[in-house]
Amino acid sequence: MIDVKVIILSPNSLSAIGLRSVLATTFGIDAIIGDNDYFDGFHPSREPDFFFVDDSTLIGNLSFFLPRKVKTIVLTSNGKTVEDFKTLDTDTSENIIIDNLSAIIKQDKPEEKNTTSALSHREIEVLRLVASGRINKEIAQELNISINTVLSHRKNLTSKLGIKSVSGLSFYAMMNGIV
Repeated sequence: MIDVKVIILSPNSLSAIGLRSVLATTFGIDAIIGDNDYFDGFHPSREPDFFFVDDSTLIGNLSFFLPRKVKTIVLTSNGKTVEDFKTLDTDTSENIIIDNLSAIIKQDKPEEKNTTSALSHREIEVLRLVASGRINKEIAQELNISINTVLSHRKNLTSKLGIKSVSGLSFYAMMNGIV
């Protein structure tokens, strides 16, 4: 039995039920099938290890999944891939699907540590100010550091979090209780 939390978000009920069944019988994982209401009641403390989503759910909730791309697996067909996301082709044989799931679950399980804890105290302060709409000059003045130092912290933030846009950083900060 593998201790992994999985949420399946797909409007295709049959596909979701089938995936849940494979996860339960092959890996002993009790996956939860969610719907669009999942996003309304989401709380970071109940975040699973993996999200299995179809491409329409991904696109419709991209701002939710971008900060979670390491733990998001997109269910695709006909060998399609989605840039920057892991995919699981559902148009292959059961054995191949099980092998791919095994690789995803056992080898690619996200680290247990919180990404926020990988950030330094100063990076968190800079992130909080970026998320609150401050520009680099204002951040430098408020923290009594140079603009170059602010730029270095922002570069480290985008590198560590894999988020390049201010809106993405702001969303990440909101979801992780920084602002």
